[in-house]
Amino acid sequence: MASDTFSRFVSLACHDLRTPLATISGFAHTLDGMEEIGDPAARYIGIMKSAGEQMGELLDALGLVARIEGGRYEPALVEADSLELAQVAAAKLGAQAAAGGTGGRVRVDLEPMESGLAALALCAVRHGGLERIDLTADDSTVAIAPIPAAAAPIVLAEDLRDLGAAAARSLTEAIGGSFELEGERLLVRLPA
Repeated sequence: MASDTFSRFVSLACHDLRTPLATISGFAHTLDGMEEIGDPAARYIGIMKSAGEQMGELLDALGLVARIEGGRYEPALVEADSLELAQVAAAKLGAQAAAGGTGGRVRVDLEPMESGLAALALCAVRHGGLERIDLTADDSTVAIAPIPAAAAPIVLAEDLRDLGAAAARSLTEAIGGSFELEGERLLVRLPA
């Protein structure tokens, strides 16, 4: 019972934090559109926008994990292509990531899975000291590589130091998928 109460409290906090975050983000976007603002103010506004987006992603991840842990997660499963998922995830990282492979049909909660794959790749980049990472989608598996040995426990969410990676693992398992480390490749197996 206490665990359910706590997960509901976390979900509520995530929801309530969205309002002030939306205000901050809205003003940052408004200021960004003003032509009379020059450097360095424009650069600071860009940093504010980026930080606001990151906060939103972290709140989404925390809210998702709270719903999963509280038994209240109801995935909106849709048919998708694993290559398209990998491409969207790689695009979120920009020049730090690339996607390839043949793809395959999977059933996932689309937006959370795209964000989850991106979070796993970013986790490997951050904690593995990488400049670039590859996502390769073949059939229902998305391989993320390389995963340096020092980053593996964090990417696998065995060492809880990255909320995005932990949320991605919880999500993957909640929809019937799995994780496996094979050498320097993280294999994210999605339900077909």
